[in-house]
Amino acid sequence: MKLMTYVKQRVPLLLAAALLLAPAIPGKAQAEPAPAFDDIASSYARTQINGLVQKNIMNGTGDRSFSPERPITRAEFIAALDRVLKLQPLSSAIPAFTDVPADAWFYGWVQAGVELGIVDGVSASRFAPNQSITRQEAAALLVKALKQSGSAAASPASSTFSDASRISSWAVPYVEQIRQLGLMNGDQGQFRPNDPITRQETAVVIDKLVNGSRWSTALQASPAPLIQLGWQYNQTEEQFKQNVLDANINTLSPRWFFLDAAKGIEDAASPDLVSWAHRNGKKVWPLVGNRFDKQYTHQVLSDPAKAEAAAQQLAQFTDKYSLDGLNIDFENVDAADRQALTSFISSLASKLHASNKTLSVNVSPDTGTDWTEAFDFAALGQSADYVVLMAYDEHWDGDVTAGSVSSLPWLSAGVQTLLASVPAGKAIVALPFYTRDWTDTAGIASSTELTIREQLEVVDATGMTPQWNPVLGQYTSNYVYNRISHAIWLEDSRSLSAKYQVGLANHVAGFAYWSSGGETPDVWISLMNRLQYDAYSF
Repeated sequence: MKLMTYVKQRVPLLLAAALLLAPAIPGKAQAEPAPAFDDIASSYARTQINGLVQKNIMNGTGDRSFSPERPITRAEFIAALDRVLKLQPLSSAIPAFTDVPADAWFYGWVQAGVELGIVDGVSASRFAPNQSITRQEAAALLVKALKQSGSAAASPASSTFSDASRISSWAVPYVEQIRQLGLMNGDQGQFRPNDPITRQETAVVIDKLVNGSRWSTALQASPAPLIQLGWQYNQTEEQFKQNVLDANINTLSPRWFFLDAAKGIEDAASPDLVSWAHRNGKKVWPLVGNRFDKQYTHQVLSDPAKAEAAAQQLAQFTDKYSLDGLNIDFENVDAADRQALTSFISSLASKLHASNKTLSVNVSPDTGTDWTEAFDFAALGQSADYVVLMAYDEHWDGDVTAGSVSSLPWLSAGVQTLLASVPAGKAIVALPFYTRDWTDTAGIASSTELTIREQLEVVDATGMTPQWNPVLGQYTSNYVYNRISHAIWLEDSRSLSAKYQVGLANHVAGFAYWSSGGETPDVWISLMNRLQYDAYSF
């Protein structure tokens, strides 16, 4: 900005340059930057408009035009708000609304807002992106975006604005709260709730968010570091590496070690992958599995000598390959081996901790079945550094009832049960990058496992239109192929974002993903948006 100061004609050039670089003197007027548009000279919001355009938060409407008095559209409003919140536009594989096409400039902004629960449509299927947004609708959107309750008392609004009777009943709490927040104060005693909010009015409100001390400070927050564990499965080492680089993954878990009758522990470690991971700032906790072999797992766990030998061998592997830790994945363990499993984990943990290694152990949600009876959550949490809740297979391969792999209520209940026994700082929530395509033949249910990528190929091939189920927290769809009825409870960026929020709200230590490579790229953007938005404490 050019400093307005009086400089005598013969002042030395060096002094003039020093004055030009000096900070502004209080009380002295400073010139505004050259306007970016030809139609804002008489706008009361020209300063705010220029500032927001420079920060790429708001844009013009055409060549050298801002159209300050024109109503702002619903799409334009949410795009500006998303930019303030530092969200990334999200090219979700499944659109939330039928009137928001994937090739529209606003698609990514609308989808980002939808997945965070900020944006609602005018109906379940329509967003009306080009429709102007009313002042009371804008108030509601802002209150929700700022994580306010929207439950302010109704009476103050009635006494504050002379046109309070025109405020829709659903909007009264939002209007009162936005007034209390100082973001929308009305116009000459009126709120004008049903009038469209103009682009210059929007600029004034958005500027308060960007430059107001309360909001600007909150918006500087960065997400806390979390464990982001990716399991390698059905991927080559090179595919896994590329997937890790494209994702949020900071902890690699390749499937390298398994209980083995001949070898004690089968070893398929790759020193090259360990070196690569460490060069890229990643940790490596290889998976140690039992191949679902209940009988041999019992033989190892129930024999103190065999259990000790297995623990000792695993600890030696962590030193041999410079590993950062291990991830124990013993499934289909006999309920009778509950104490033996706990003892094995305790022994292994003490050996790993002696070398500053990390031990994590996988458990299934406690549904009161034999599959989970072997897991003593509290005891495992005392020994291991982390307990990983495999929050999937609500309905599994071979289940007689078709249903979701991981519905939101089921996952939430599983997390709460785990946290009743294990501190949140030791809990990791594992999310599914897969689902199941269910068929019903003569009343008999069967399913085929699909990765998220494969699932979307089915969506495209069949032309199905998935419907969002807010209770389950995921899309569902049905189709018929070769006269056989199919049903899919889909997993995508939106469903995973909702599950992610459950973990964040409970302050867990991190997340894991089964399995790396099954997802689509939009999933990571969605989860990063969720993590960023969660960091704000308004």
